[in-house]
Amino acid sequence: MRQLIRNFLPFASLLALVILLSILVPESFLSLDNLLNVLRRSSVYGIMAVGMTLIIISGGIDLSVGSLMALAGMCGTLGMLSFGETGPGAWLGLLLGMVVGMAGGFLNGFLITKIRIQPFIVTLGSMSLFRGIALVMNDGQPYNVSAFKYLGEGAIVGIPISILIFAFVALVFFFILRYTSFGRYTYAIGSNRNAAFYAGIPVNRNLIGIYTLSGLLIGLSSMIAVSRTVSAQPTAGNGAELDVIAAVVIGGASLSGGRGTVLGTLIGTLLISFLRNGCTLLGISTNAQLIVIGVIIVVAVALDQLARERVKEA
Repeated sequence: MRQLIRNFLPFASLLALVILLSILVPESFLSLDNLLNVLRRSSVYGIMAVGMTLIIISGGIDLSVGSLMALAGMCGTLGMLSFGETGPGAWLGLLLGMVVGMAGGFLNGFLITKIRIQPFIVTLGSMSLFRGIALVMNDGQPYNVSAFKYLGEGAIVGIPISILIFAFVALVFFFILRYTSFGRYTYAIGSNRNAAFYAGIPVNRNLIGIYTLSGLLIGLSSMIAVSRTVSAQPTAGNGAELDVIAAVVIGGASLSGGRGTVLGTLIGTLLISFLRNGCTLLGISTNAQLIVIGVIIVVAVALDQLARERVKEA
């Protein structure tokens, strides 16, 4: 029963927030343009949060997501400026951004498994490394690609492309976690890494795969963000790790590993997005929004810790 209540809590919180905002600012909040805008904004960090879900379930953490997002966006946009902003050139730039994201994720996974450095330390260092490279690439100036708009502004039957991509990514990784051996191994590693190793699970190979896949999703998100603003900013994603980790934890994942779902992360992402949107509509400053999200993270982690202690006592 407790497990059921804990799983239902994020959805109940999201529903309560939507109802509250519908009462407080009905005309602004319930408009189709506003709802689509919230979902469009959710897609960038939401895609990264799906990758972070795998990492946290495996017992890891990644503080470099925002910096890698900036680096992948800068590299992908530089590729477009070299090969062309439309047609094959745009696809090559998109692919380059995703490859750079994969490379960054692979580097994190390699250092964590082969050099045996804690994920927190590795990704804290790579956060500075990736951001530094992004800032050096064009002397801290953005790359502009005015023709690359489709991912950010395009739509199919009225639904923005970015939202469709987010839904597709969430569906694919929901299937991976639930129905594949890779997903089962991810949960097993997070629950007890040593036990997983002695059970014959290729722990290091799976962890490298997890961080590489997360990097791929970061690269994809970065190119969606570039397409929305038609420019790559070396400061993009600054503080993104807060929203991304918060979405996963609020969605029910445990920072100790072994628990979490893509559906929970999806709910957590929407909860943060609607919360930010509601604060903006109510005239609450962005600085105050950070306080609110910080409190929510602490409460979510505290509830998780209390639940774990009760299980041990039982």
